[in-house]
Amino acid sequence: MSAPVIAPVILASKSAARRALLEGAGVPIDIAVAGVDEDAVKAGLLAEGATPRDVADALAEIKALKVSNLKPGFVVGADQTLEFRGRLYDKAPTIEEARARLKLLRGEPHKLHSAVVVARDGQALWREVATATLTMREFSDAFLEDYLATEGPEALASVGCYRLEGPGAQLFAKVQGDYFTILGLPLLGLLDFLRNNGVLAA
Repeated sequence: MSAPVIAPVILASKSAARRALLEGAGVPIDIAVAGVDEDAVKAGLLAEGATPRDVADALAEIKALKVSNLKPGFVVGADQTLEFRGRLYDKAPTIEEARARLKLLRGEPHKLHSAVVVARDGQALWREVATATLTMREFSDAFLEDYLATEGPEALASVGCYRLEGPGAQLFAKVQGDYFTILGLPLLGLLDFLRNNGVLAA
């Protein structure tokens, strides 16, 4: 691949999955964690009637703008929310809550909203919010216990308590949507933006 013509993109996230997606696609990146109080932001947005999709979009923008106000260059902010029966669910903090979450989702469809915003010089330049719908199969309690034992703390790293690129694939009967969206970053549109702005070879 051709060398980038400008400085690396700054990823305003500590997400290992997003970093791996960008690096795997050949995007030169630096990391600058935004340090946003996401729980407070979510609570405020939900109190104002924001949808789970709106929350993902707003958090992605807040992260991008916060870092962009401090650092030059293109800054990528991203966020993902899980919506089930119209309600937003956060990451499960414990294995016990992950077990309860997966039992709740079992046999049912839920949505993942993944948002990405690119900012520069304190201004949001581009954004995309993509949604995927995933339907879990009617897995047995025994399977669930084996799954949680295999995944361990990894089950707490995503809002759905699963990694589709790992053992979590076995939880599902049907998946509708872009693979990168499910992993938390609408990658193809972002790559197009970066090509159009000289970060990547066209």
